[in-house]
Amino acid sequence: MAAVMPAPASAGAARPPGFLKRLVFDKPLGAAGAALLLLFVIVGVFAPWIAPAGPNDIAPLDRLQPPSWAHWFGTDNLGRDVLSRCIHGAQLSVIIGCLAALLATVISALIGIVSGYFGGRFDLFVQRFVDAWMSFPDLVILIVVVSVVGPGMPQIIVTLGLLLGIGGSRIVRSAVIGVREHMYVHAAQSIGSSSTRILWRHILPNVMPPIIVLFTTRVGTVILAESGLAFLGLGVPPPAPTWGAMLSGSGRTYMFQGPWLALAPGLCLTLVVYATNVFGDALRDLLDPRMRGSK
Repeated sequence: MAAVMPAPASAGAARPPGFLKRLVFDKPLGAAGAALLLLFVIVGVFAPWIAPAGPNDIAPLDRLQPPSWAHWFGTDNLGRDVLSRCIHGAQLSVIIGCLAALLATVISALIGIVSGYFGGRFDLFVQRFVDAWMSFPDLVILIVVVSVVGPGMPQIIVTLGLLLGIGGSRIVRSAVIGVREHMYVHAAQSIGSSSTRILWRHILPNVMPPIIVLFTTRVGTVILAESGLAFLGLGVPPPAPTWGAMLSGSGRTYMFQGPWLALAPGLCLTLVVYATNVFGDALRDLLDPRMRGSK
């Protein structure tokens, strides 16, 4: 009996690697993007304590000073510390990016799950509405809405949430169409489970990976769209130090006298959008069972 029975496998050998370990070793670029994104979030949350000065503290004697130990990113035409303004701009970008991306993800999940599960004429009607909505240029809709309701953080969050949420429902719908044909969904239907229970207990948990990836990618898209609005003068009104407004105001006017005025906020925008994109790609590869083991 002792010779026939196989030796028990060790617990460490049977335990699959953790998500964080897989992210670091399988997707090092995605891990670097996650660390950079986390750094921006921490800087934005603790901006009042991290920034060396206030975002609108004016020092006329220090105007247009190049980067130095006293001012790491230099000063603008009014003597304001550019590093402090970039740090406070990160706070606004984090708030707008996370809230608008969360609203867009909720709208995408709601429309995509309901439309993909029920199908039929309801799905046909909803998808034709989504097609009509996606046919309008995003920037034109943003400019029109903000021009009508006025600039401000709540208006931008709601507008970007609706704009990206309706279009992003296609991604969730495609995942739901594949999940609704599984045996456990048919089993729940055969025992008389309500549609609400099936959507909440069976459909939603199995489409969470694409929803999570959709949220991460929407953060970078929202930050970039908000910066574009601020560059056009339709973002959060001054004196709020947004990265787009810094590029449009003193950054564009004094670009040749002080190149750091445009380089600092432009570099922040580039880093945070790149970090969210590579982190979202890594999440997609790690959460998709078909991509397991791919390097």
